[in-house]
Amino acid sequence: MESTDSIETQLLRYTGADDISHSEPVQSLWSGYGEIRRYGLHFSSEQAKGPPSVIVKHVQIPDDVAHPRGWNTSRSHQRKLRSYRVESNWYQHYAAICSAACRVPNLLFTETYERGCIIVMEDLNTSGFSERREQASLQDMHKCLHWLANFHATFMMKAPDDLWPLGTYWHLDTRPDEWAVLEDQALKDSASVIDKALRDCPYQSFVHGDAKLANFCFTKQGEEVAAVDFQYVGGGCGMKDLAYFVGSCLAEDECKNHEMDLLDAYFIALEQALTEQKSVITGSEVEQAWRPLFKYAWADFHRFLKGWSPGHWKINTYSERLTREVLDEINGS
Repeated sequence: MESTDSIETQLLRYTGADDISHSEPVQSLWSGYGEIRRYGLHFSSEQAKGPPSVIVKHVQIPDDVAHPRGWNTSRSHQRKLRSYRVESNWYQHYAAICSAACRVPNLLFTETYERGCIIVMEDLNTSGFSERREQASLQDMHKCLHWLANFHATFMMKAPDDLWPLGTYWHLDTRPDEWAVLEDQALKDSASVIDKALRDCPYQSFVHGDAKLANFCFTKQGEEVAAVDFQYVGGGCGMKDLAYFVGSCLAEDECKNHEMDLLDAYFIALEQALTEQKSVITGSEVEQAWRPLFKYAWADFHRFLKGWSPGHWKINTYSERLTREVLDEINGS
């Protein structure tokens, strides 16, 4: 199934709607692998009333791949294909486990085809999560930290079956090409040690894997958040999500000024979440293991970024300082 008409036919069959009232693009997928669209649904019968709209993530393998930064390799292609399978598995087997404290879209249905797939899910806009942020206030960030803490608590010590064994899109094992061209020799030499510290730390959970500000949806007054885009969800230390999220929101001076307060807020939320879930693991135990690894998680992403896009704006003095601290620890300085 590749045509728009066939998607609409599937939507009508699965939702019971009488017709499609409209459709509109939400965004294109990375490197031309398809698009996300919003479809409006019309129900003539009150008894068969369904959602006014749904979101369809339609993945189509392109004939010609055009990566925005030139990484057009077979490995890159296979990683993307796997990421969409992972996301489909996530929505089928794990999304329903998430509570309102780590809200995600509900799955309606998913189908896989020879050259792609579709994932049809709840339209969070119609469920009250209609706001997006290009810049985040500290209050906004605290709401997202609360989401991350509850997400990590929900999947603490769970096996990431049918997901990425180790989540995040920059994980070292899936990024040998970027590592190979990394010019920072000290960081290159220590990349596997940094990765091992994160993968071997106690209290592994699931990580969202792409927990940037753009993937959080806010209610109008900003009291609640939900998250989308689970292509790189998998096992890992929660500090990976935290470091990546903070770096997506703040400039280098702000990172330095707010680092400790944001870490404190996250671990307070994590302790509360674990308590509410009646976990045998305490927040203080996790904090003791995870807090020292915040800078390791930062250095891990910094390693990827310096190989993938050496001129990227996120390569700054704050990132360099945290990374040098990690390298000094590894080398016993």
